Amino acid sequence: MNLTFLVVIYFFYGLAFFSMGLLVAMEGGRSTDARLRMALRPLAGFGLVHAAHEWLEMFYQMGHFNEFLSNIYPVVGLSLLAFSFLSLAAFGSYLVLGSESTWRVSLIIPLALEAVWVFGLLTFKGQYQPAEITAIADVWTRYSLALPAGLLAAAGLVVQQRAFRHAGLVRFGRDSLWASIAFGWYSLVGQIITAPSQLPPSTYLNTELFIAIFGFPIQLLRAITAIFASVFVIRFLRAFQVESDRKIAELQAERLHESQEREELRAELFRKIVGAQEAERQRIARDLHDETGQSLTAIGMGLRGLADDISTKNKEQRDKLAMLQSLASDSLKELQRIISDLRPAHLDELGLSSTLRWYANRLQEMTALTVRIDITGEEHQLEEVVKIAIFRIIQEALNNIVKHSEATVVNVYLDYRELQAHILVRDNGVGFDMTQVKNRAGRISLGLAGMGERASLLGGMVEIHSRPGYGTEVEAVIPYRYTGLHTEE
Repeated sequence: MNLTFLVVIYFFYGLAFFSMGLLVAMEGGRSTDARLRMALRPLAGFGLVHAAHEWLEMFYQMGHFNEFLSNIYPVVGLSLLAFSFLSLAAFGSYLVLGSESTWRVSLIIPLALEAVWVFGLLTFKGQYQPAEITAIADVWTRYSLALPAGLLAAAGLVVQQRAFRHAGLVRFGRDSLWASIAFGWYSLVGQIITAPSQLPPSTYLNTELFIAIFGFPIQLLRAITAIFASVFVIRFLRAFQVESDRKIAELQAERLHESQEREELRAELFRKIVGAQEAERQRIARDLHDETGQSLTAIGMGLRGLADDISTKNKEQRDKLAMLQSLASDSLKELQRIISDLRPAHLDELGLSSTLRWYANRLQEMTALTVRIDITGEEHQLEEVVKIAIFRIIQEALNNIVKHSEATVVNVYLDYRELQAHILVRDNGVGFDMTQVKNRAGRISLGLAGMGERASLLGGMVEIHSRPGYGTEVEAVIPYRYTGLHTEE
């Protein structure tokens, strides 16, 4: 047999198992299956140790060892070979029998194999000549350890194939099944065909017979099956990434679900808060109208009656009564304005668009401000909380303009779009510097913050654009139905 060809076989044989052992050692801890995670540890040990054995055998065949290493190699090589196959047996045992509750039981199989192997070595030592022991020990190791270990690994990989299939990882189950077939061939053929020795059946079923029949060394078959086994083991290691991605996706979905539930609860809470606020506004408006309004009306009427009773000659007292009567009348008008602002009855009776036009007309009557209302699109059937939010945002924007902007003209645009209402309130006032306002107060005014909060709680947004000398724009987007997500143009 060509030595160079044999050396190449040993190199790739060792490289296959070394690559498998290294990757299993690096990736095996990522498995979410405790049984598989535990089983992969001895498989990594098998790959690394068996690779070391094959590479040492390669150097031994090449004659690179000195006299000392050549003398100790048979013992070292045999120990590495035995340890690697015991590790492979542990891998198969864990997969076949192992679980978190019974993993100790699965250790019995490799321990029993080790006991049989040691007993056989001790027995053969007394039966055969020292010159024959090295070959017999190698053959016995393959018969007593390699053959059952390979079959255990094959059986364990079949079990793992079923586990992958039940987990929905069908293609990784196929990889596991092919790895099982490769280990089966590796053990049934690769380990039964051994070097010739005095230990039956290696006296006739050996490497010489194999090469005579097939024309190539058994080491080549072992290397090929090792490469196939390693490739398919490495392939199913990718299942751990799929598992990790699935777990991450499940966690993300769970977090998204929790976030949606929180947003839904938040929206429901907002609806209840707005409902409570509006109910309280209605109650206060009703009480002011029924009690305070009637009292002011009665006071005005009483003052008018007193003025009629006082003599026209008593001009000073009549003037005082006239002033008090005027104050009462002004207070009644202010009270009516407050009642109207608390809860415009038009909002329930006429709808949002008509209420906005009415409010703009009333604001023009009370101030020097020209308010232009431009409503486009078809008014939708809005939820009460959405309708109130749109009205309050526009109302607050107009109130801020009256108080602070020194504007003469304000344009209000309300566009009913397919899924949301778009609001734009623009004035020609003095404007302001947003940065300075924030730096000075630490936050924007309560009115502006309130508009933003109303929109945000409904999944919308409010943006304010202003600079000194160029007026102010308040832009808002309010979804018709709350989704828990901010809507942006």
